[in-house]
Amino acid sequence: MDIGSNIRAIRKRKKITISQICEETGLSQGFMSQVETNKTSPSIATLENIARALRVPLAYLLLKKDERMQIVRSHERKMTTSGSERLKVEHLSSTKNVRMMLVELPPGASTGAEPHAHEGEEVHMVVKGRIYAEQGEDSAEFTEGDSFSWNACVPHLVKNIGDELALVLISVYTETDEAVEYL
Repeated sequence: MDIGSNIRAIRKRKKITISQICEETGLSQGFMSQVETNKTSPSIATLENIARALRVPLAYLLLKKDERMQIVRSHERKMTTSGSERLKVEHLSSTKNVRMMLVELPPGASTGAEPHAHEGEEVHMVVKGRIYAEQGEDSAEFTEGDSFSWNACVPHLVKNIGDELALVLISVYTETDEAVEYL
């Protein structure tokens, strides 16, 4: 774990000097220097004092880089196609276990000829258009602003039943961070 580098980066970003941290925490400059260069590991109590002086939650000091806020600008989104109908999928953002996508379904297009299943849980929101969704024995029609969710291990299907392009925002939770074919 690289806590010292996290502390230094936060301190510099906030334009706080080592002496200001030491004044507020009672720690020596030598000790703080060793903490920031990862030459010593401070106790939890000491980390709490440093976090307080930096005005950040203690947990923030402990996050790895890939656990912090990830930013994906609209022009940086990964675009893929999925399924036999080559649906356009914009990958909006993700964490280790959650992925969010915006899927375009042209009129009459669906996620496949037959319902399919995979690992995970899904939440859908219809952003635009008319959608038909079925899972097992359940089915319903949805329009703009409607949402639905399900456990994806039960075979399911989504189809655009409208005359215009449909957009569906999908968030998928999986226990593993392996890529899963969702559509």
